[in-house]
Amino acid sequence: MAGSTLRIGKIVTTANQLSMRIDERFPNSGLLAVSKELVAMGDVARIQAPLIGRPNYSVRTAVGALIVVILAIVASLIAAARNNIDQITKTNLVDLMTAIESGTNEIFLIGLVILFLVTLETRIKRSRTLRNIHELRSLAHVIDMHQLNKDPGYFRGPVVATKSSPQRVLSLPELVRYLEYCSELLSITSKIAALYAQEMNDRVVLSAVGDIETLVTGLTQKIWQKLDIAGEIQSSIRH
Repeated sequence: MAGSTLRIGKIVTTANQLSMRIDERFPNSGLLAVSKELVAMGDVARIQAPLIGRPNYSVRTAVGALIVVILAIVASLIAAARNNIDQITKTNLVDLMTAIESGTNEIFLIGLVILFLVTLETRIKRSRTLRNIHELRSLAHVIDMHQLNKDPGYFRGPVVATKSSPQRVLSLPELVRYLEYCSELLSITSKIAALYAQEMNDRVVLSAVGDIETLVTGLTQKIWQKLDIAGEIQSSIRH
């Protein structure tokens, strides 16, 4: 049902609006570049996610034709094997057992080939999906790097900076907004990943998406711990 599924267009629109908000408040920032990359990944998901849920008829047609050819070859081999078995039975029991074992091995190998062909479409879709999910996972870590040195504790009192200390160019309200943007970017990253799981009910894909959701949850918790500290500092300043 539409009400219980993620809507690709809505998520991409939200990502685009967030990127514009970041541009208006932090133009030319690294976070803006990350938000644009996330929008691009959303556009990829807009195109590719629906395709994952649809049958790939070109692959299915090719696979079906190959299976028909294989089965025809198997049928001819079985017919030839019957003639051989009839002849072998009249001569030597050992040769008969050898022929049966050889035929069994061939049938097993043919079965593996057919299984490979039958699962080919799923494996192609899985490979493409996992590649996109891996890019989303990498982007989540990049977002985390952007918030890493944004420490609201700096505003609790004078801090002696060292030569290697990061530059503190944001005011406390700006820092709060920056961290909130990071949290929103992570949330959208998780939602885009979930789109792929929604379209492809595959155990490997579901596991990969679950890993991203766990990662995003952990990173978001770190951000909100900083926001809690920032809120306490703002409250103490007002009083």
